[in-house]
Amino acid sequence: MPLAGPALTTPSPIDDLIGHGLRTKPDELALVSAETELSWRELDRQSDALARAYLGIGLAPGDRVASLMPNRPALVIHYLACLKGGLAATPLNYRYMPPEIDHALQVSGAALLLHHAERDADIAASVWAERLPLGVVRYKTAAGAGRRFEELVAQPPTDDPLPTPEPDGPAFIYFTSGSTGRPKGVTHSRRSFGAMIAAAIQGMEMTPADTMLPGASFSHIGGSLFGLLTLAAGGRLVIPRATDGHEVLPLLRRFAPTVLWMLPAALAALVRDHDASPSDFASIRFCFSGGDKVAEELEREFTALAGFPIEEGYGMTEIGAATLNPPSGECRLGSIGRLSPGYEASIRDDSGAEVPTGAPGQLWVRSPADAPGYWNNPQATAETIVDGWLDTGDLVRADADGYLWFCGRKKQIIIHDGSNICPQEVEEAVAAHPAVDQVGVIGVHDLAHGEIVRAYVTLNPDVPPPTAADLIGTAREHVGYKAPEEIVLLEAMPLNATGKIDRMRLKQMAEENLR
Repeated sequence: MPLAGPALTTPSPIDDLIGHGLRTKPDELALVSAETELSWRELDRQSDALARAYLGIGLAPGDRVASLMPNRPALVIHYLACLKGGLAATPLNYRYMPPEIDHALQVSGAALLLHHAERDADIAASVWAERLPLGVVRYKTAAGAGRRFEELVAQPPTDDPLPTPEPDGPAFIYFTSGSTGRPKGVTHSRRSFGAMIAAAIQGMEMTPADTMLPGASFSHIGGSLFGLLTLAAGGRLVIPRATDGHEVLPLLRRFAPTVLWMLPAALAALVRDHDASPSDFASIRFCFSGGDKVAEELEREFTALAGFPIEEGYGMTEIGAATLNPPSGECRLGSIGRLSPGYEASIRDDSGAEVPTGAPGQLWVRSPADAPGYWNNPQATAETIVDGWLDTGDLVRADADGYLWFCGRKKQIIIHDGSNICPQEVEEAVAAHPAVDQVGVIGVHDLAHGEIVRAYVTLNPDVPPPTAADLIGTAREHVGYKAPEEIVLLEAMPLNATGKIDRMRLKQMAEENLR
């Protein structure tokens, strides 16, 4: 029988996303960064002006508006404007180069692109940017250089009514990281994105008294979802321009956030920053992480510094934040938590049958927050969504109390002498050595064993370098036979578009080495 989270009782805020804060505290700060402070009233005025400007340019509800922007308040204003105008916000990863920009623009059929002026050269090198029906809007560019974001948000208010968007019309199109093929456009309707926000507000117990700092790119589902849900709950949103300690630590001290969310790699770098101290985390009631496995070593280091643990969760672009360790309930270290409000889970074997409690299986999810599909890709949609259930491609197990435990991605499982080995488990074991900074584990084809385990490692320069035998020995103490047979040292770890370790690139490196 499928597992079920609590009932979803929080209403969708999608049609009045900043309404609570605007009505109850219009002149208090809603959106802040190192350089910007905006009240609810000003946030509403600027996003309203931009929505009307976009429609005045010639955009119509349902049109896709791409953005190539770093973390800035302007990007949140852009998202709010798109929601007000019924437009489909289409964020592009800020690391994208011209070929990736072209792919996203072509797949989405974007009509307009908002981009930072520092990317002018890449936009000039893009083939599809020149073909956009309504051209581009530039941010932080000189006057007289075409449409400028700053001029559009400064337009005087009007009484012209904004359109009433269709609930099933597209709200966001996010591109996948491309770890299993060319990036696909995950499409969220206003209905599914609204349900996603409502479920996360309820599951995270967000209130108007909260201040959240989402330490991640707002061009991805994590940063943008947690940022927008903070505003929808009436809380204050802190936007970091980057995730390093030089940016995040001053924001922690200045704005005293109550909720912190970061990817594990960024959180590890923050905890190990020499300037970080326990007082920097004194205001936080809830620190959570996801997007990749939180290693035991990171849990220990964070808890020693902050005085409380990281609460782990699970989500993906297609489904939002599907599980959380409940803030006011038991946090089971190592678990990705229990199902969020409104979510159901079915854990199945390869035949489609549900597995017994405690056994690993493939995770299928059903919720009102599930993406309706992939933009203009019915084949991928049909492969992923079957009978109303979405195949995550991830392996998990559930304990008797409904807590889920991540067991790896099915496509990344290493098969060694007939045994299944989860890369994340081995990575955590290798990372237990104090000299290890980052580690990525893959399986390498082997005639005798099927696959052998190889770990790619970057080292901490402040610790004496270990031998390969040292690292393998440390891993064996934790995972026994699953420990890597080979260690490869790297100067820099390849990361994918979402900032996670790029195991596909590591696989390519292994194949190139074999050739």
